[in-house]
Formats: sequence, C-alpha cells, structure tokens
Amino acid sequence: MKHPSVALVALLLIAGGAAAVGAGPPPAGKARIPAGVAPTDDFTRPEAFEPLPGGAATSKKPVNGDAFSHSSANMSFERELDFKIGNGLFRRLWVSAPSSTTSADGLGPLFNARSCQRCHLKDGRGHPPASAEDSAVSMFLRLSIAPQDAEQRALLASGRAGVIPEPTYGGQLQDLAIKGHKAEGKMRIAYEEVPVTLADGTEVSLRRPTYTITDLGYGPLHPDVLTSPRVAPPMIGLGLLEAVYDADIESRTDPDDADGDGISGRVNLVWDDVKQEVVLGRFGWKAGQPTLLQQSSHAINGDIGISAPTMPAPSGDCTAAQADCLKAPNGNSKQHDGLEASAEMLELITFYSRNLAVPARRDLDDPQVLAGKRVFYESGCIGCHRPKYVTRRDSLGEEQSFQLIWPYSDLLLHDMGEGLADHRPEGQASGQEWRTAPLWGIGLTETVNGHTQFLHDGRARNLLEAILWHGGEAEAAKQEVVALPTEKREALLSFLRSL
Repeated sequence: MKHPSVALVALLLIAGGAAAVGAGPPPAGKARIPAGVAPTDDFTRPEAFEPLPGGAATSKKPVNGDAFSHSSANMSFERELDFKIGNGLFRRLWVSAPSSTTSADGLGPLFNARSCQRCHLKDGRGHPPASAEDSAVSMFLRLSIAPQDAEQRALLASGRAGVIPEPTYGGQLQDLAIKGHKAEGKMRIAYEEVPVTLADGTEVSLRRPTYTITDLGYGPLHPDVLTSPRVAPPMIGLGLLEAVYDADIESRTDPDDADGDGISGRVNLVWDDVKQEVVLGRFGWKAGQPTLLQQSSHAINGDIGISAPTMPAPSGDCTAAQADCLKAPNGNSKQHDGLEASAEMLELITFYSRNLAVPARRDLDDPQVLAGKRVFYESGCIGCHRPKYVTRRDSLGEEQSFQLIWPYSDLLLHDMGEGLADHRPEGQASGQEWRTAPLWGIGLTETVNGHTQFLHDGRARNLLEAILWHGGEAEAAKQEVVALPTEKREALLSFLRSL
C-alpha cells in the first residue's frame, strides 16, 4: 500500500479531532490540543511523518554545508526561477551611491552588513565575534530608551512602535560606514566563566557575557540606553511558521498560569505596516515582526541601509543627530519605485526566505535518539517547545499550505529568568521574555556554520550549555535535565542533534 501524502495526513488529523486548529482559544487555562497533533506517548518508534519536519516542503537532499539553502521540495519548476532570483538578491553585495551599478547602489551610509547573506551565513545561524579584531557581521546590538514623555508613552501604548530608538544612534549600533562617514561604534564582549555541577558530578562552565560599546562616532549614548545583543537566526522553515494559524498560537497562551504548571506563554502584539493595525508577532527573538515581508523590509533598511516598501528612508537607521548621514547621496531610482529596493525585489527576497526548506530528520529510529525524545517530552521541554502543527490551507505560499510540520516551538513569549534577561522591552515583551526558538535543524548548525553557539547572543557553546542557561518558566525543566543520569542526558542531546 502506498503511503498517503503529508497533506492527506493533515486532512485526516483535522477530521480526527483537529477542528480546534484555528478555531480560537478555550475560555481558560491551556489550549485543547487537537488529537492529531497532540504530543505522543509512544517512544518505541518514530511517529508517522516525523522524518519530514517541514511536511511535503522538507528538503531530502544530502546533508552538507548547503543543507539550509535548498528550496521547498514541493515547489513547482516554474517557481524555482523566482527562488533563484530571490537567492541572488539575498546574496547581493550593495555598494554606495552614486555608482555605475545603479541596480545595487545605496548602501548605508551606516550599516552592519553589505548583504542579507553576510548576516545569515549560508542561510544559517550567526555567531559572536571570536575576538576584538573579528567583525561582528552576524551579530549586532539593538538600542533603545524608555519613553521620555507622554507622546512616546502613547506611541508604545498604541502598538505603533515597539521601542523608542536611542536619540543619537537609532535602533541598532552600526559598526560599518561607507567612505567619508564614521561608523557608530564597536561592540565589545567580555565573558565570565560560571561553573555548574550536574547531579552525576559532571562540571560544566557557562560563559556570562558583558557588553560594552567603544569608539563612539557621534558623541555619548543616552545615559539610560537599553541594549540587546542579537545573533542572526537560521532562515529555514520561516514560511511554514508564517502559515501557522494565529488562533493556534493564541490558544496556547496562559498569561496568568491558570493551570498552575509554571508556564505562562504570551503573544507579542506588534504593528503591521501593511494592514496598519496591531497583529500577532511571530518573527525575531522577541516575536517583534508579524510577517516575513515586514521582517525583510525592516532588515534590509536597518542592517544594510537600503530603502524599501514601508521603510522608505534611504539613509536607513540614521537619526536627526547624524546630519552628514542624512545628506549623503542615495540610490533611489524611478525603476525601483523611487526606492533602492523595489516592491518586486523585496517580494523576491521574501519568496526566497519563505521557501528555504527544513532538512529531513536523521537517525529517528536510533534507540538512543528515541530514548532522548522520551526525556525531552517527560522533562517538560514540550511545555514551550511544542512539537507539531498543521498549517493553514490559505497560506501566502502554496508550498506551505496545509502541511504537518514539526518546528518544536509554540512561538510565544516566555520569561526565561534573570540569567538570559536583556532588560530591554520590545512591544509587549518584557526584558526577561523571549520567543521560544524553533529547534528544527539545530543539529546541523555545525555542519552548515562550523560552530555550535546558541541562544540569542551565542553565549552557549553547545546544546548542553544552552539548556543550562534556561531559567524562569523553564527552570523546572532545566532542573530535570540537571538531575539526569549521564546516559539519559547523552540520549537527550542525541535527540536534539537529530532535529
């Protein structure tokens, strides 16, 4: 008998009890979990379709350094051309204006990278600089201040802004500049080693980072500046996350911990530039962006200094205190809708981002991996790292529509404790809250990016360190891991490496 398609399985799941998907949250407590996507309690073998974490869009190509750069496997031949053009734009090295390369000029004047690919290395995970001399190109500092007056407080309260930018340096520290302009400054990191002893006697050293800014190019920072380090996250599966029903995410919220399990996920409500209203956020380390199109537009403007739809400033993140930056030549042109990156260009970049495929799982039937899966579930990790969803039928991309997916995230904000706090609110996210990071593909980080540095600032040098930094709502699950015997802990890590 032939195996049914992933889409057919999704249909059967909904028919078998998943009608609650997209139907809105229950009146109190945790959500009713649809029967078809409920967590398993059978760890003797892999689940049906578990090898395909991205559903029919899962990449089945050989695992190598390009594992995060393949297109959705269910993409038609005709749409592959758009993917490849989007890839070219994603890799494009922008140059300063004016230039003979009129289709790619307008860089900066202040910027963090010359292309999208420079931050999202091989479409994967960025890392902290290895030394003071190393460029921080795949990591930067967000900047903001607390609201200073009634107008700024009203702006935040309305949801039209998530933060108030630092008045001189803007929303992020840009450590590069075009010729004739000064960079804003340099991010410096110092680490303190913090020893942790596990129940079996294993000693682990965690590194606690401290961030400073040197070589300021435009005078002092605001005395109450708030900073947050951000490593570029991997790009795989973003279109599938965009296709998850809002109500399916909202149904998992429990802000007052009504069920008493210690987990109280919340949504971040953010401004949608296109709809001109407050909607659910799901992208970024604090779920600060609602759509891939908006994420792309803000990134190309803030990180590279390129004007784009909804972000038309050709000077990027330059502020009123940076007069020369504001007066610099730009690459706006009629052929690009009066911008440096036209609506068509941005749509192609977004299409590429939406269709970067999740690689197929590996070693699912390995006894150690199955044992580790049991530990992951029974330790309570799935309280935030929700295993699976069925995506909506009417998603923006046909490749993402109606798929059974396994991202291992609830896409909600959780208080992760003082140890991971950046003390910088963003929208409705507090200074201790972070969106649950999807885990799919995490085991291929070293294969693709040559390192195993995790969390929002790359402080964790391996998966075990990343777990041990969990606190707050994840403290109980972390303590379960701390108490594990060696064999079970190694099994847990094997399971994570199989994702």
